[in-house]
Amino acid sequence: MRIPKHIGIIPDGNRRWAVKQGLSKEKGYENGLEPGIKLFKLCKEIGIKEITYYGFTMDNTKRAAIQTQAFINACVKAVNILSHEDASLLVLGNSNSPLFPEELKPYTNRQKFQNGSIKINFLVNYGWNWDLSKLYNNEQKSKKSLMEGLYSSDISRIDLIIRWGGRRRLSGFLPVQSVYSDFYVVDDYWPDFKPQHLYDALEWYNTQDITLGG
Repeated sequence: MRIPKHIGIIPDGNRRWAVKQGLSKEKGYENGLEPGIKLFKLCKEIGIKEITYYGFTMDNTKRAAIQTQAFINACVKAVNILSHEDASLLVLGNSNSPLFPEELKPYTNRQKFQNGSIKINFLVNYGWNWDLSKLYNNEQKSKKSLMEGLYSSDISRIDLIIRWGGRRRLSGFLPVQSVYSDFYVVDDYWPDFKPQHLYDALEWYNTQDITLGG
C-alpha cells in the first residue's frame, strides 16, 4: 500500500457531537483530545512522517467566548500531551494576537522531543490570509520561492487531508500545501473517531491516481 508522507487532519463536528449528547456546545472540544492522541499513535505505527492538525482558526475566535476558551484550552492540553511523545512539534498561527495562548509560544519554533521521529504541526489561531501576508510584505519576495515566503514554510506539501463531521470544504486549511492534496471526508463527528476511519482513508488514498498535474 502507498502510504502518504504527510496527512492533514480537520477534526470537525465537536459542537454538533456535544448537542447530540445533550451537552452544551463547548463540551465537545475536550472530547476531541483522546481521538487526536489515538490518531497520532496510529500514524506513527503505520509510518506516516508528518501530521498537521487544524486546531482553531482566527475566524473561529468569533464564536461565543465560552466556546473560544474551550477550544483554546483543548489545544493547549493537546500540545502538552504531544510534547511527551516521540515527535518534532511545531505550533503555527498568529502569535501576536492576544487569542494565541501564552503556553504555546515556546512551540512556535519547532521543538524536538525524544528522537523527533514524526513531525507534528498544530495550527492554532491560524488564518490563510495571515499565512500568505508575509509574501506581500516581503520586499525580497521575487528572490524567494513561494514556500519560503510563507509563515508556514516549515510545513511540507500535504498528500492526504481527512475531514471529520461530513463537511466538504477546506475552511482555509494551508492553501499552498493543500494545492494537490487528496481530500477524504468522514461523516462521523470527530469525538466519535475510530481507527477504521483512518484505515478507510488510507485504503481510498491508495486507489487514487497521484499525478500532481502531470
